[in-house]
Amino acid sequence: MRIKQLAIRTLFSTVVLFVGFISSCKDESVTIESEEEEITPVELQLESVLSGLDRPWGFDFLDLRTMVISDRDLGIYLYQNNEGLSEEDKFEKISGVPEAATNGQGGYFDVVKHPNYENNKLIYFSLSYGKDDKVSTALFRAKLDVLPVLVDLELLFQATPMNNSGLHFGSRIVFDGNGHVFLSLGERGSMQTAQQTSNHNGCVIRLNEDGSVPTDNPLYNANAQKPEIWTYGHRNVQGMAIHPVKGEIWTHEHGPKGGDEINILDKGANYGWPLATFGIDYNGTIISEDTFVDGTVLPIYYWVPSIAPCGMNFYYSDSIPQWKGDLFLGALAGKHLNHLKLDGHRVIEEERLGEGKGRVRYVKQGPDGYLYFAKEQPGVIMRYRPLRN
Repeated sequence: MRIKQLAIRTLFSTVVLFVGFISSCKDESVTIESEEEEITPVELQLESVLSGLDRPWGFDFLDLRTMVISDRDLGIYLYQNNEGLSEEDKFEKISGVPEAATNGQGGYFDVVKHPNYENNKLIYFSLSYGKDDKVSTALFRAKLDVLPVLVDLELLFQATPMNNSGLHFGSRIVFDGNGHVFLSLGERGSMQTAQQTSNHNGCVIRLNEDGSVPTDNPLYNANAQKPEIWTYGHRNVQGMAIHPVKGEIWTHEHGPKGGDEINILDKGANYGWPLATFGIDYNGTIISEDTFVDGTVLPIYYWVPSIAPCGMNFYYSDSIPQWKGDLFLGALAGKHLNHLKLDGHRVIEEERLGEGKGRVRYVKQGPDGYLYFAKEQPGVIMRYRPLRN
């Protein structure tokens, strides 16, 4: 089906909100003292930006009016909100994208522009790649020079081992601004392999932007280990973001039945799966009696029961002052946009926006300072912005 033939509706379903926090913090006794000036909240408007997708998985802004969007089952698309284009021509499928293996949870995952996209026109994207019993998460880059066509396609990385599992591919992409790109990977449903650094399962990897391996990676000189590994012991990392002030890499990952986690990555660290977990297996059996074991890192926050988090980003615009510095993530099982207020590395308040209104896959601050998020089936991209008086 050509995406141009699908319905596109711009700026509809407007809802006026006045956003305050509904606290569901695990420690409700926390008292916050601050000498900062009191923030005057603004009233917010929720509106749809575009529809016509199925399972939007990731998106990025090439400029104020142009977005690149991945749809897990359909491919990668370009949205150009230009007045000179008809509604049909605003939304086009990008050609030159390799075919994804779409069995199980496989398909097209994250898509991110290079930090110097304005000059080099490079975009990076991940997908489940291969055929039959040889499939794994792969990272590509290509030039999006003449819209909407990819050229100079390069396969930068493919996880090993490859197999026929349709589970737990990851995957998010972030740049650290120092010439490196990070890719998150799931453990493909093989939990014990997340503790084995001789494979890529359950890892976050770090590459140079051209796909080569940095010589200061923690396992670079270790025999029979995967030199791309930055951290390991993860279950299925589907959210990753760089803190815009501190430069830290924050991730979240799916637990089993309970035990979704937020972690801050530290070079070479082991995040415990499946040696330690706050969740149990789907059939009710115990995976581990421990929520922490020596040599691993505790999450800074976790959910029981699970919300099935997906996609994560910090909000740091002055457009919505009451949200500045907060963390937002999608929730699949919880069907909401999850809003976390932070005090350093502590989550002090949690709010669930639009609970029960749809599975949220991704969230990102736009160049206009508004907060955008993607919901699936039907696939729509929506945004919160200040109410126009």
